Amino acid sequence: MNKKIKQDVEMAINQGILDNQTLGEALYEICRKNGERIALVDDTQRISYAQLLKEGNRIAALFYDEGLQKGDNVLLQMPNSVEYVEVLFGLFMLGVRPILMLPDHSDTELLAVARLMEPKAIITTEEELGVTYGRMAQRIKQAIPSIEKIFLNQNTEYAVSIYKQCRRVMLPFGVELPKPYDIALFLLSGGTTDTPKVIPRLHTAYLCNARLSAKRCEVTETSVYLAALSTSHDYPLCCPGVLGTLLAGGKCVLSKTASPEEAIEWIEKESVTFTQLVPVVAAMWVEAMRSESQKPLPVLRHIEIGAAKLEWPLAEKLKETFQCKIIQGYGLGEGITCFTKMNDPDEVAFRTQGTPISSKDQIRIVDENGKEVGIGEAGEIWEKGPYTFYGYYRAPERNKNLFSEDGFLKTGDKGMLTADGNLVILGRVKEQINRAGENIIPEEIESFIRRWEYVSEVAVIGIEDAQLGEAICAVVVKKGEKKGLEDLCAFLSSLKIAHYKYPDHLVYVDEFPYINVGKVDKKELKKRIARERKEQWIRLK
Repeated sequence: MNKKIKQDVEMAINQGILDNQTLGEALYEICRKNGERIALVDDTQRISYAQLLKEGNRIAALFYDEGLQKGDNVLLQMPNSVEYVEVLFGLFMLGVRPILMLPDHSDTELLAVARLMEPKAIITTEEELGVTYGRMAQRIKQAIPSIEKIFLNQNTEYAVSIYKQCRRVMLPFGVELPKPYDIALFLLSGGTTDTPKVIPRLHTAYLCNARLSAKRCEVTETSVYLAALSTSHDYPLCCPGVLGTLLAGGKCVLSKTASPEEAIEWIEKESVTFTQLVPVVAAMWVEAMRSESQKPLPVLRHIEIGAAKLEWPLAEKLKETFQCKIIQGYGLGEGITCFTKMNDPDEVAFRTQGTPISSKDQIRIVDENGKEVGIGEAGEIWEKGPYTFYGYYRAPERNKNLFSEDGFLKTGDKGMLTADGNLVILGRVKEQINRAGENIIPEEIESFIRRWEYVSEVAVIGIEDAQLGEAICAVVVKKGEKKGLEDLCAFLSSLKIAHYKYPDHLVYVDEFPYINVGKVDKKELKKRIARERKEQWIRLK
């Protein structure tokens, strides 16, 4: 543990800014308080807070007996489920540090992260929605020497079951446990191949984020949260998400998918009061609900929208469809979280991302020279606060210019502040594609496509898309035979990368426009592609 980080955290605790607790201790406390009240529900079981505490203790003891200890890293790849939360709880209690892999991540992403993180184990599920995670875990274990064991949700010859009978019901006395300033978990940011950007989150800082997010969004013990998005993302896990809801004493419903059909069923069955969506999923829900014109529409207290820009027409439809308040937000796995308030007028909730959740958070909007700009002027967002991280894991070069001299994190996001202090997000300073709420690094996809034998040159750009927000477009100068999008996706499938990184469009050009430093002029390329698409649309009309 870095001495400065420890000193900073201890100072914030002494000042009452952060709590002197770990995530495990906070969850233990809330479970003892709420006893037999229902904490978690999925499609196979529903458990109380008392049962969550019992299972968390048992799993922590099992991991300890199997050789895991405080400070060990593990890859965790599980779908939304009661099991997933129980495993997280057990890991928090023991001080083992999960790296949260998305269910969509495949061999390539897992291998890249594992090489950097040197995990001691993989915790996953045998199979889910047709994906054989167990087999994938076997392949990763064979390739990574540090991995000693695989843990699964069932008995197999090659793995330890998380339901294995354990001689203990809880951790033995005297085991070294985590401190509030220790790393609790790792999140992934942006590109997950080549050199992954891994975000370490401290126990007390992540606890602060969850509690303040829940307070801002008015989550209480009467709240029922539907986790429709993957809880391996920071947003549905902690802002306020599963952790914020549990720490407030509410109930979490864990949906396997974000499909509107499954969501409607859960909303009606469990009397859900709020959920969190990205705009592309929200649009799907609105369309599906309105097609069910004969049925009474479910009513929610509020819906939180984040990860991408919410357009005013969709915000209106969403509010009307579910007869609820809209809370819009902005957050980073690395740090700051902002939300609008429940009592904000539509003008604020639909057009801004609100204000920071902590009174100790600071936002600065700067120009390209790092000079602060005026109210209403656009620039890069710099921020610092009590739960902001201290830098990417094992990435000294990446961290060199990540912070300003006075400690502000340079987010790379573009925004402005309104006269009343609300933040408005305007996009990215640096190139990035936001596809259905997933951040895509074009250079990463380009590096894969360059391996294809039919490509001479490639540039990946984001183009506007009514359903996805932004779609991935691979622009290619061909080499030899001209192939189709299906052929390209089949090639990428052979590289075992996550499906959400596959291009949605494949466009061939004879040559690229360049700027004077020999770099592809992607702004001009986007204009040309947009112009050609418009001309094609006019001809079709």
